[in-house]
Amino acid sequence: MKFLISLVLSVMLLGVAMGQNYTAKPGETLLKLEVEGRGNIIIKLHVKQAPKTVEHILELVRSGFYNGQRFHRVERTPKPYLVQVGDPKSKSGDLSGAGATNGTLAYEDSGFKNEAGAVGLAHSVDNRDTGDGQFYMLLDRSSFLDNNYTVFGRVVDGMDVLRKIVKGDRLVSVTVVGG
Repeated sequence: MKFLISLVLSVMLLGVAMGQNYTAKPGETLLKLEVEGRGNIIIKLHVKQAPKTVEHILELVRSGFYNGQRFHRVERTPKPYLVQVGDPKSKSGDLSGAGATNGTLAYEDSGFKNEAGAVGLAHSVDNRDTGDGQFYMLLDRSSFLDNNYTVFGRVVDGMDVLRKIVKGDRLVSVTVVGG
């Protein structure tokens, strides 16, 4: 009996350690990012507040676009800042961040701030209406991004995993959960 209780507790702790502690509530749409050798990140999408951006990201996820990509940008200085993914060229090892799907999305004001855990659509520096498939996840508050980047989600589980990511880490898969 002690063995069974120990086994159950171990499995529960493993689930928490792997970033699977958050369960979709009715009406919520989540993304599960499986990061090779690190664990999982769960993102709650702001479906109503950023509908066009969320729909675009969901189309890319469902097509397998992100599977096998590498994190091409990790900024930790002068303070923890962001982790970015979404460059299709990263699958072949090119971590320049120059790849795109050749589509563009206009900025959507979702009303959310760029705080730790915020997930936003990346775009070219000089034009906020050029978002595509690249997105960032913030490691800390970055108010200078407010009103310039579409915040379309929030990390609800796996911030510990996010903080461990280094440039070149690979996404095994990205899947839609709930919604």
